[in-house]
This record gives sequence, C-alpha cells and structure tokens, in this order.
Amino acid sequence: MARTPSNMLPLNTEAPDFSLFDTVSGSVLKLSELKGDIGTVIMFICNHCPFVIHLNSEIVAIANAYAKKGLGFIAISSNDVVNYPQDSPEKMKAHAKKENYPFPYLYDETQQIAKAYDAACTPDFYVFNRELKLTYRGQLDDSRPGNNIKVTGNHLRHALDCLLENKENTQLQKPSIGCNIKWKN
Repeated sequence: MARTPSNMLPLNTEAPDFSLFDTVSGSVLKLSELKGDIGTVIMFICNHCPFVIHLNSEIVAIANAYAKKGLGFIAISSNDVVNYPQDSPEKMKAHAKKENYPFPYLYDETQQIAKAYDAACTPDFYVFNRELKLTYRGQLDDSRPGNNIKVTGNHLRHALDCLLENKENTQLQKPSIGCNIKWKN
C-alpha cells in the first residue's frame, strides 16, 4: 500500500474549472453547476484505494450533514482505467450506488483536472469558499488503515465549520496520505 502525501496546493488558489462525465447520472457536469452557495468540497478518490475505503462512510456522513448547510460536494476519479480497470466509469457508478454517495462521482479521463488541482493521492480533499478560492487542502483526519485511530473527519469538519462561520482556519493543515493517483504512461 503506497503512502503518497498531498502536494498542498497554495491557499487562495482559484478552483480550476472543469466539465466532467458524471458516472452516476450519465451526463457531463460543470463546476459552476455543482458548486455550493457557501463553499465546495472537491475530493479526488477512487474505488479500490484502501485509504478511501477506510473513510467512505465518514465522507458520506459529512456530505449528508454539510450539504444541508449550503456546501457542495464533488468526487473525482482520475485513475488510469486501462491498468486499473476496477476504477472504470461503469464500476465507479456501481461503487457510488453501493456506498450511497450523495454527490456526483466524476471521471477525469484525460487526468487534466487532477493535474490542474495538483492532486497526488486518493483521498485528496480541497475546500473552496463561495468565490471558489481555496481555504483548506489536506486530510480528512488522522485515521489511516491499521493505525487504530477512530475515523472522525475532524480536520475536514473543522475547515467546513470555519467556512460556515466565516472564520479563518488557523489549524495546521496536514497533507492527506493515500494511494498515488494512477497516472497514464
């Protein structure tokens, strides 16, 4: 199991725009259509990564709780599906339904969006304010498969609470750790 850290895109970076295929609805969706009124969480995830599997239920719980408060949630998979067929769009759709994802699960076939966000691993979390300026990037929490730390989502929850309360997030932002994005050769 690879342990790749986030690249930590600079704060205040504007969210790179995109139009990507949503594996659940079967339509192409744009960032402008998906962004939340107060802020937007963009996550780079995939089906098979043990780090993502470890956090899936908490990701769903956070999205369900905070979407009601005006936050948009978007999941993107950028993995090479030729060498990692378990991350194909068809399997992404089945995975999203199985996990009850309350957000679109977009397929970044060209990997250009992952590169634009400087995404490095799955999971990789980004929080943008209503102007689509980056306010948080990094980990969900300190839990990892096998480290016996309970999954709480406390780092992402804190970042979202700061956004909702219009407060600066002064907490140390730690890189996420996960499987590297499976880049095409």
